[in-house]
Amino acid sequence: MKLRVNYRTANPAVFKALMELEKAASSSGIDPITYELIKLRASQINGCAFCLDMHSEDLMNKGESMQRIMLLSVWREAPIYTEKECAVLELTEHVTQVSEAGVPDELYNRVRDYYDEAEYAALILAIITINSWNRIAISTGMFPGCFD
Repeated sequence: MKLRVNYRTANPAVFKALMELEKAASSSGIDPITYELIKLRASQINGCAFCLDMHSEDLMNKGESMQRIMLLSVWREAPIYTEKECAVLELTEHVTQVSEAGVPDELYNRVRDYYDEAEYAALILAIITINSWNRIAISTGMFPGCFD
């Protein structure tokens, strides 16, 4: 495999902008495991091998079990996620695929059972941030190990 373009060196301002978005999302107060689950689930939906590799490893380094990582794509059928995590995972799916059905009121209300308005906004920021990373990684041909 060959990287199409190293956007980090081709246009450092793009990388800097994405890093600022990441900094805002990662410092928004979302639980670190929840934040990584968001990243991994969105990356699964988008088919981003680079991000799947990175965030699976990040979750393992945070002490997450291999079972929870491996079963994330089928979270609805795996009773190892909390109701709170399930609400976030469903929100991640809807925001990632926003053109298909938007975010239904029922889902919004369920997420709000666990998160206040500010936290809801932080979740949305986290989801759009990983979607941005996925899109640049896929568009530039990034793959696991491409920067090694």
